[in-house]
Formats: sequence, C-alpha cells, structure tokens
Amino acid sequence: MKQLNIDSDRQHLVNVQVGEGVRIFDFVNAYGCSIDAGSKVGSFVEIQKGASIGKHCKISSHTFICEGVRIGDGVFVGHNVSFINDLYPRAVNPDGSLQTEADWSVVETVVGDRVSIGTSATILGGVHIGDGAMIGAGSVVTKDVPPRAVVAGNPARIIRYIEE
Repeated sequence: MKQLNIDSDRQHLVNVQVGEGVRIFDFVNAYGCSIDAGSKVGSFVEIQKGASIGKHCKISSHTFICEGVRIGDGVFVGHNVSFINDLYPRAVNPDGSLQTEADWSVVETVVGDRVSIGTSATILGGVHIGDGAMIGAGSVVTKDVPPRAVVAGNPARIIRYIEE
C-alpha cells in the first residue's frame, strides 16, 4: 500500500493508505483510512479515519463511511449509503459544552466479504453483516445480518436467504 496526501479543489485525501489499482473519483474526502487493491470510490464520498475498505470493492457516490467501519472484500455499496458509529449522538455535554472525541466512544461496524448494500441504506453502529448478505435499498439495518441473508425494510428484516 502507498500513502496519499492530496489537498486540492477536487479532492481532500490525507494520510490515506491505498492498494494497487485503487480508483478515487473527484470530490472525495478521505483521511486516516485504508482502501485496498482494486477498489473504486465514487464522487462525493467521505471516508473517515480508522475506516477500512477491502479489495475489489465499489463504493458508490454520496456515501458516508465513518470511523469504526470495516468493509470486507468484494463489497458493493450503493449510492447515498450512510454508516453510523454513535448509538446516542449528542452535540453538547450535560453542561452545554460542545462534545469532543473524548466525550463518546466509536461503535465498530463490520461488513463481511461479497456483501451488497442497496442505495440509501442506513447501517447503525455495532452491526455485523455476514458474508454474501444483501441489504435492500432504503433499508435501516439495526441488528446483525446473518451470512447470505437478504434483508429489507425499516427496520430491516430477513426476507430470504441466497442459495450458493
């Protein structure tokens, strides 16, 4: 992996570890993360520090991948997908002071290999999505998804399993 540090009008990539053949399109904001070989990141994506994207993934435009998200190999992430890493977000502390990183803990989210996440899905923090699972467009994933399960809805529920 090599490290990128690019700050221009079209990209903000700081301390980003990238594997061979990674393609990153315009207007991506990424910092302190890793993107493994052969992956593609679409426009208007944000990838925060500590997040990791596996090999041969496709991250579609307007997606938000926050700190604490680990994405496996061969994963498709549709347009406008949002990951959440704080189960009880607040702007201020009880005394009214603005919260900082010291005031909360990241909740890790893990996406297995060969997962497909549909457009505009929301994945809550602490969720584990099993290998080969499929998340329907617009779904809100609030709990773990077993391997090869197809889930959809709000909250997402298992519809069926993919036979392989």
